[in-house]
Amino acid sequence: MKKKYLFSIIALSVASACQAEPYTEPLGPSQMDQGGVGLLQTPTARMSRDGEFSLNYRDNDQYRFWSANIQLFPWLETTLRYTDVRTRLYSNDPNFSGSQTYKDKGIDAKVRLWEEGYYLPEVSLGIRDFGGTGLFDSEFVAASKAWGPFDFSIGLGWGYLGTRGNVKNPFCEISDKYCYRNNSNNTAGSFNTGVFFHGPSAVFGGVEYQTPWQPLRLKLEYEGNNYQDDFAGDLKPKTPVNVGAIYRITNWADVNLSYERGNTMMFGFTLRTNFDDLRQRHLDSEKPAYQPHEQSDMLQHQIAAQQLEDLNSNAGYTAPHIQVKGNTMYMTGQQDKYRDGSEGVDRANRILVNNLPANIDTLKVTDTRLNMPMATTETDVKSLQNTLSGYPLGQEKPLIQRRTEPDVPEHAEQGYYIDRNRLELSWSPVLNQSVGGPEDFYMYQLGVEGTASYWMTNHWVTSGSVFGNIINNYDKFNFTNPPSDSHLPRVRTRIREYVGNDVYISNLQTTYMQGLGDGWYGQLYGGYLEMMYGGVGGEVLYRPLDANWAVGLDGNYVKQRDWNDMMQFADYSVATGNLTGYWQPSFMNGVLVKASVGRYLAKDKGVTFDISRRFDSGITAGAFATFTNVSKEEYGEGSFTKGFYLSIPLDLFTVTPNRTNAQLNWVPLTRDGGQMVGRKYYLYGLTEERTPALH
Repeated sequence: MKKKYLFSIIALSVASACQAEPYTEPLGPSQMDQGGVGLLQTPTARMSRDGEFSLNYRDNDQYRFWSANIQLFPWLETTLRYTDVRTRLYSNDPNFSGSQTYKDKGIDAKVRLWEEGYYLPEVSLGIRDFGGTGLFDSEFVAASKAWGPFDFSIGLGWGYLGTRGNVKNPFCEISDKYCYRNNSNNTAGSFNTGVFFHGPSAVFGGVEYQTPWQPLRLKLEYEGNNYQDDFAGDLKPKTPVNVGAIYRITNWADVNLSYERGNTMMFGFTLRTNFDDLRQRHLDSEKPAYQPHEQSDMLQHQIAAQQLEDLNSNAGYTAPHIQVKGNTMYMTGQQDKYRDGSEGVDRANRILVNNLPANIDTLKVTDTRLNMPMATTETDVKSLQNTLSGYPLGQEKPLIQRRTEPDVPEHAEQGYYIDRNRLELSWSPVLNQSVGGPEDFYMYQLGVEGTASYWMTNHWVTSGSVFGNIINNYDKFNFTNPPSDSHLPRVRTRIREYVGNDVYISNLQTTYMQGLGDGWYGQLYGGYLEMMYGGVGGEVLYRPLDANWAVGLDGNYVKQRDWNDMMQFADYSVATGNLTGYWQPSFMNGVLVKASVGRYLAKDKGVTFDISRRFDSGITAGAFATFTNVSKEEYGEGSFTKGFYLSIPLDLFTVTPNRTNAQLNWVPLTRDGGQMVGRKYYLYGLTEERTPALH
């Protein structure tokens, strides 16, 4: 009956398509059942458009798949997946997980080896479920070639994609060990590279057809999985051929329907966007028009007062300071409105040049961050005036402007400023969440955090944050015992006991920070540094202006806060710190590579690698992994610390521009090895104005 309904829907869709006009442009590759570009159960060589982000859901009688897919680079696709195995319970202990079904986490990656040409197909290499328990682990090579509205694909798969074994594993010719595959040693979060390209292999393939009715595409595939040892049970497939349809409701949503294995209906949807294309129109004041007024050689009080107000409200500078020394006018302030620093500088120059003292020939606008000077933009006044008034057609000249090391005079002939508020108060909603836990698939805590900061001097600040719970489902936490395979001090795995407090001080510290000159910055701090640790520490950073690299060093002595009384300390203490290098490769736009070497909270030593990409919209996607001298047996489940994160500028959702970001973190498993202490301030993030990527 299910099969009859599916074919009826497809037949009706095709009949409608025959009456429609030809499609106008390709819709691009679509997502497969488990996430990632492909047909239904099988991947293809295709890649989504650079920067595309997809959220996918698929549902059948045995599995529910939730996945997030991101095209990090034109040649690299990554997928994070949660799987709900509907035929199995999470554990055999009802006191631990109740009736919750089994949940599995997985990570996939696909690399394009070469693009499609006139004769040659597009070819990609992929590895699936390499960061999970290995329920769906597989490797594949796939090739895709388009012919009109048809996109044909063929591939060779191992593991989950190759259990049918319809061809001999070609690597068996190299060594007999490749003829067998043993997944019995897989543990959650581990990278079991020893089984790659081992065991039976199978050919798979299919075709995706773009119908004349543009929203509708049809899929037909032959898969290489026989499902006999599937984790959900013996699924008894009747045929290796699957058919399906995908319908695009709008440019950001697809719905899917398929009939698979000759006995299973699968349905779902995909929501998509592109991180390069996201934009938001803001309600913002216009740039000041060029309307010069002649002035004497002296700053006029009323004019300077209006300029300071405009610098704050129009150009986005907090606590602006105007000074005159010789033939140069200086403006110093903290840009709190525009993510693009050049926008603030342009507006500031327009505000200043409209009422400029007669003897001024140079403008110097200096951006600061927490009273630390970052960079100065020096502009030739005559060149600016000519640019704003407009050159005759064909006689245009470039604006004479350059970025220099911060130049703020200690003593000036004239000066006016708006003083910074010493006391700063703010509050924000906080949503703490975890997905895929044993007690419940989704655990959450909604609360509010209030923050206060008081600047005792321009360099000393005391700040604190208090979190208050509003609602959560943490009553489902059943156990706070240490992990059964844990052999390290419990530096992070007591997280459930900390978040169980309804009200707590998450941060209370005093900090001294200062720009030391010539690209050097430093800070010293002490107090409750984060929810779990308090102590003292310091950081120093060297970041040359407009360089694509930097290096920093931090050191800390901390004690663990008592989870029963967070104003007290437990017995555990440790000295920890890292030497960190930062690099923005010139040949990879928006990419930041970080490597930190040091000692971690569990007194283990090792290195943390972090790679991220910043898209045109300002969204940053990144991943990190930490490897220490702790063995897999000592570390326990997961083998090593790893995670993923998204940093999202909030002005993509607000009607006015701002520089605030929200960060979403995903760590497959929290363990005690490879853990760093948290800090309120990170000098590399505070010195963003010194990077060339923003200008």
